[in-house]
Amino acid sequence: MRKAKPIRYTPLAVSLLLSVTLVIVSIYGFHATSRVHVFSKLVWPLIRLMLAISAGLVAGEIIEASGWTKRIAVIAGPLFRFGRLGQHCSVAFTTAFISGVASNAMLQDYYKDGKITRSQLYLTNLANQLPAFFAHLPTTFFMVVPITRWAGTLYFLLTFIAAILRMACVLIYGHFRLPKDSFALDVVSSAIPQAAKEFRTILQNLWKKFPARLITMAVYVIPIYVVVFILNSMNVFEMARDWLARFITTTFIPMESLSLVVLSFTAEFASGFAAAGALMDAGVITTKQTVLALIIGNVIAAPIRTLRHQLPWYVGVFSPRMGLELLLMGQGFRVVSLILVGFLYYVLI
Repeated sequence: MRKAKPIRYTPLAVSLLLSVTLVIVSIYGFHATSRVHVFSKLVWPLIRLMLAISAGLVAGEIIEASGWTKRIAVIAGPLFRFGRLGQHCSVAFTTAFISGVASNAMLQDYYKDGKITRSQLYLTNLANQLPAFFAHLPTTFFMVVPITRWAGTLYFLLTFIAAILRMACVLIYGHFRLPKDSFALDVVSSAIPQAAKEFRTILQNLWKKFPARLITMAVYVIPIYVVVFILNSMNVFEMARDWLARFITTTFIPMESLSLVVLSFTAEFASGFAAAGALMDAGVITTKQTVLALIIGNVIAAPIRTLRHQLPWYVGVFSPRMGLELLLMGQGFRVVSLILVGFLYYVLI
């Protein structure tokens, strides 16, 4: 088993110093933000992010240390056996329904320990888009459907089909591309996992690994989050979304849907769907045009929103290069699936 890394505080000190310097320059040099906004829009959200990351790391360590990984692996076992991804990837996938941070932390640990290959890590991370879909479904579905009714229901159905399609592609690719004996599932040989470990032992293992792991993540998460905050304060992401919205709407969908697309995914999430319902009720656009506009709006803004919110902790969990590769690959995969499903809906319905 891989030993816990010694805690190194110098990189954290350098990271914090760099972050504070960037904030000061943005306030007094570029006037991109104010001291009040720094606390409300940067400090407090960053604290919440680090707390969420900490909770995810703790959950992952407890699941791993308690010896329940083989029982958890049974849940997605048949699918991951077909995809030749193995029990460790099955555990990470199942954990993603609870915490995406914990799942990715598990994948990184398994990869460093030599329990999974790089290909398995990448494929499982792509498969984790299905748990991510369900993680946000309860809050978004019951907010959007009353506003947009049948159009909203069709929108969620199509995005769900796209998520299932991505999962199927991952499993089929793994089935034909990964080695046949690639970490085959072995859940039968141990009916009772090592959960017999005492609670004190679990806490001791957690205390050995957690601080060093959290500090390592903070070294990357904090400065990248600060950079993203500064770029957002300078309206860089908003300008990028508006440019994409104008290009795509004037090329692929009717002009009467332009305002819907721009509002629905470049403004606040809830207000965008409210605009969709209002335009549809007014007869400006049809149900079909509304569904297509929502999908295209998703394609326009979601990748940028994902990079803005997930890039810091992705780079913290994985290496900077691997984290960026996983994000770009995941968003590209997601966009292609949404375009395909949207095109089929446009042609067949």
